[in-house]
Amino acid sequence: MLSKSPHLGLYLRIVALLSLALGLNDAARLLGISLGETSPLAVLGPAGFVLLAIFSLARLFAGVGLWLKASWGAVLLVGATAAELALYIGGSNDIRMTAIGFAMRVVLLIAVVVIFALAFRFTRAQAAD
Repeated sequence: MLSKSPHLGLYLRIVALLSLALGLNDAARLLGISLGETSPLAVLGPAGFVLLAIFSLARLFAGVGLWLKASWGAVLLVGATAAELALYIGGSNDIRMTAIGFAMRVVLLIAVVVIFALAFRFTRAQAAD
């Protein structure tokens, strides 16, 4: 579906790179890159560690899917990002993010909605021809 639109390719690649960067940042948090001697499991807690791992992997796989222009990448990205934002807004103590991280996730969610809208518009234009 997404690969048929010629103008959507660059936009998909930009969103894919953003998704990959955010996923790699989350993976770095899982590995405790900026924590020094402190264990990331002690900082995040077991549930937070598992949730961060799930969302990080989902975001990385979604970035690869978007880079390949597969529609499952966009679906995976919107599902993972919406679930993470819903948990954070719902007040879960296991999801921790900064204001910049929250803004990046909202931008990703809006970008994927724009992808779906552009793909739908392109499909309708192709059907009208």
